[in-house]
Amino acid sequence: MAMNKQAKKEVLKDIILKLHSGLTAEKAKERFEKEVGNISSTEIADLEQSLINEGLSPDEIKKFCNVHALIFQSALEKTPSGELFEAHPVNLFKLENREVENLTGSLKVIAAEKAGLPAVKSKLKETLLKLREIETHYNRKEQLLFAFLEKAGLMGPSKVMWGKDNEVRDLLKSALNGLESVSNQAELQDYARKALNPLIEEVDGMIFKEENILFPASLEKLAPADWVSILQESDDVGYVFITKPAETQALIKDLQAALSEEPVWQDGAISMPSGTIKPVELMALFNTLPVDLTFVDKDDTVRYFSEGKDRIFIRTRAVIGRKVQNCHPPQSVDVVEKILASFKDGSKDFYEFWINLRGKLVYIRYF
Repeated sequence: MAMNKQAKKEVLKDIILKLHSGLTAEKAKERFEKEVGNISSTEIADLEQSLINEGLSPDEIKKFCNVHALIFQSALEKTPSGELFEAHPVNLFKLENREVENLTGSLKVIAAEKAGLPAVKSKLKETLLKLREIETHYNRKEQLLFAFLEKAGLMGPSKVMWGKDNEVRDLLKSALNGLESVSNQAELQDYARKALNPLIEEVDGMIFKEENILFPASLEKLAPADWVSILQESDDVGYVFITKPAETQALIKDLQAALSEEPVWQDGAISMPSGTIKPVELMALFNTLPVDLTFVDKDDTVRYFSEGKDRIFIRTRAVIGRKVQNCHPPQSVDVVEKILASFKDGSKDFYEFWINLRGKLVYIRYF
């Protein structure tokens, strides 16, 4: 019988809390695989958020962050990942990660080379300086992705992962500074063990956490409009190790049209899924139609009426902001209320009827 969501959450919390109290990673993993078996990235993010809400400090979670990832690794790796379009912010983060993996792989190879010490040190320094540019990747994640996750109510990733990013920054600094004092092969081996390997482990570990926890949780939590904003604002932070997507602004416009179901203001026009129109064009369109149009909002307030050439009903702009009930003679108010009530309770979609007005037969329809 499958474990329900709340029961799974309680077991996971108990495993994590016991881990923080001294339970070994091996025992924790064994219990997880026996009692839970599978977990999604969003469940991990929500779990860490829940622990923070209940008083466990982000620093405490950060200390065991690598162990959490290790325990859940096999379950996370089985989680299917969907295809993303080329310029999606998550895809761009992943492309950068592939280049970061090339750099950490190069560091391992260089440190094991049997070439002369000066040549090895020179290559290591060059690669470490290149790796230090990961700062741009981390900044974009911290300033944009974390900000939007926080707005969505998910504070855990920013509080925990930002701290892990800072650990990478410190390890990079130590690796660069420590390299200067290496003067022989024995010291190089000691340097690799104490400075280089921990750096590589943390950088590669962060890639795993991003791609198996952070990014999938973000894809589930954030709305399409959020990703449009992240892509747009990424230009201010910049990209690293990859070429910036061509014609980013054009991509953003395409995304807004394809992903947003609500109109947005763009370049002096109202952008909707089916096209764009400027306010002056919209006004001309409504005033050209051979009908009288009136818009009444959900609060029964008159918000707009058209001003065509051959108007049927006399209206002045003073009507804007009035309750629609007050725009009709007292003997008609009951009918107006009935129409409004039927629209609000869903029993009617429209009303239609004909009236005689000044010798004309006029067709009226309410929607």
